[in-house]
Amino acid sequence: MPGSPRRVLIVGYSNAEMLDIAGPADVLDAATKLGGKPGYEIMLASVDGRGIRCESGLTLQAQHRLDQVTGELDTLIVAGGTGHETAAADPRMVSHIRRLTQDARRVASVCTGATVLAACGLLNGRRATTHWRFANRLATSYPQVNVDPVPLYVRDGNVYTAAGVTSGIDLTLALVEEDLGPSVAREVARMLVTYLQRPGNQAQVSMFLSGPPPENRLVRDITAYVAEHLAGDLGTTVLAERAGISTRQLTRLFDAHLSTTPSRYVRAARTENAAKLLCGTELPLTSIARRCGFGSTETLRQAFLDHFDTPPSAYRRVHLRQAFG
Repeated sequence: MPGSPRRVLIVGYSNAEMLDIAGPADVLDAATKLGGKPGYEIMLASVDGRGIRCESGLTLQAQHRLDQVTGELDTLIVAGGTGHETAAADPRMVSHIRRLTQDARRVASVCTGATVLAACGLLNGRRATTHWRFANRLATSYPQVNVDPVPLYVRDGNVYTAAGVTSGIDLTLALVEEDLGPSVAREVARMLVTYLQRPGNQAQVSMFLSGPPPENRLVRDITAYVAEHLAGDLGTTVLAERAGISTRQLTRLFDAHLSTTPSRYVRAARTENAAKLLCGTELPLTSIARRCGFGSTETLRQAFLDHFDTPPSAYRRVHLRQAFG
């Protein structure tokens, strides 16, 4: 019926991640409260209709058994959590998810909820993401799925997958923007005091958080020097001379311990620092480029496109705090 609320079903299970349920639910609820029309009718279901004991130990009361849910759905969302493999192995869960998706306009998963969608065959031949810690396991268990561990969320047709935890909020904001427009999505983000919406293709993990410091002392010292002298001359020859080794040896060490070359590492470090300045300051691009060691704003722009798949101006629009003013 025109004007009727959009029916959204969130599916949970034992040891689900509470934020994977609460995050999307609160985004949709806020959109409805802010007057988005039509709004959303949010339902929470489990296989047996019993309470969903989340990883935190807290329990959410399901409103429905999955077999009680019938009729058309606007959106079906499967939460993630450490119980994802048990849920994916439950034939009742798989059967009902398959049935429900036949009458759903779109389907989504948050975090390891992608495992459940994969078990249902819904990700076969599709590009999908999940939490970076579980990406290899998903790819190994379901080789028909094109697993991309990098983005915050991915859309392939009418199937959406998010990397997990807070990225479920980013994905749901994107869904709200699709349904109700960017102004409503912006107001929802302001209400929830969160980013307007991080781009789906933004990397889940910064290079500075992706692993422990290099074990090799020389590599560790050089990367620390890079971080402190981004505006300076960081050519491979200069870095090798500082380390007291040949450029060939420095390149070998970087390949062995960081799986990259010195020049690529420097470029990525400069780009990520530029991203921080774009988010946290109102400095013009020319100043940011100079501070981060880029020869020009065009060089900075190309580095951003290569690293984040988005230009710096668009990145700033999404992240800058003035978006909430």
